[in-house]
Amino acid sequence: MHIVFFGPEGSGKGTQAKLLSEKLHSAILTSGNLVRDAAANDKGIIGEVCRQALAEGKYVADSEMFVLWKWRLKDEDARNGWIMDGFPRNVEQAKFLEDKLSKHGFKIDKVIYLALSEEESYRRLISRGRPLHPGSSELHDSPERIKQRLEIYKQGEQAVLDYYKNQGVLVEINADQSIEDVHKDIMKQCASSNP
Repeated sequence: MHIVFFGPEGSGKGTQAKLLSEKLHSAILTSGNLVRDAAANDKGIIGEVCRQALAEGKYVADSEMFVLWKWRLKDEDARNGWIMDGFPRNVEQAKFLEDKLSKHGFKIDKVIYLALSEEESYRRLISRGRPLHPGSSELHDSPERIKQRLEIYKQGEQAVLDYYKNQGVLVEINADQSIEDVHKDIMKQCASSNP
């Protein structure tokens, strides 16, 4: 299966993707890892853009994300089933992904939308308090940076939900419950469509 997790930061996408990947034995593909890997290893423009985004606690622009994902989707472990976390964030990214996947001969089976209020997302991110990078005293999850990222997410949210709803692959899960209950709801949805 090819599954995308969608929802605001703090909704538990990473946690739920990990739990689901253990059940389905699928690779997890994440935007965050792509950006961090490029920042650490790429000596060109892409690496520089990623380092700057991480330093400022911002998202990487679509044009660079498209390059990173184009590279990632060619990897061996991306040829089978996978779980994607942190991409797409807007309709342009969703269309890019659909185009790339169709070239590889597959499509998205499910988009799991972890619905969570902005207030709860903010509360969780503040309590998480991730540093900008390991050992940094500066926070990636500072109040200003969180507000900025949630605002960007909010701008694209409804259009992405409509896009996948029209394709009949959107599943909404209430993310404002325990990790175990969210996981149970996700497993029910995946079981209902797993051949």
